[in-house]
Amino acid sequence: MQLDKIISIAGRPGLFEVHTQTRTGVVATSLVDGKRINANARNQVSLLSEINIYGLEKEVPLQEVLTMIHTKEVGKQCSVKPKSPADELEAYFFDVFQDYDEERVYPSDIKKIIQWYNILVEKVPQVFVADTTEEDSQEEVPLKEETSSDE
Repeated sequence: MQLDKIISIAGRPGLFEVHTQTRTGVVATSLVDGKRINANARNQVSLLSEINIYGLEKEVPLQEVLTMIHTKEVGKQCSVKPKSPADELEAYFFDVFQDYDEERVYPSDIKKIIQWYNILVEKVPQVFVADTTEEDSQEEVPLKEETSSDE
């Protein structure tokens, strides 16, 4: 799963794909409506690949939580709506990620994760496909033995 080019911008709905970095910020395209925007240093920008969810034992990367949801939903949109009551959101999230810290992960956080998941499944489903090209390129290739001639 590759989330290192997908960002969330505080105060703006949805997710954005980063195209280029500028001196003052980034140029990104909305995954929801396709509009191109400039996010500057005043905007709080978060890479999805760097977000962690509080667990009871340790913090878990958002990638893993999204994968858990994807596995539960078999690649479809979430069965619970982001605007569902808080107790439904918490019950769903507990079903997906039993080890999350209920005191530090708020219903608003769960709502946002579900919204992000739905956007990713609809607009960028390839982020859930395992990247096999890297694994294939790292396979060991036998080296040719050098032959020495004793002449």
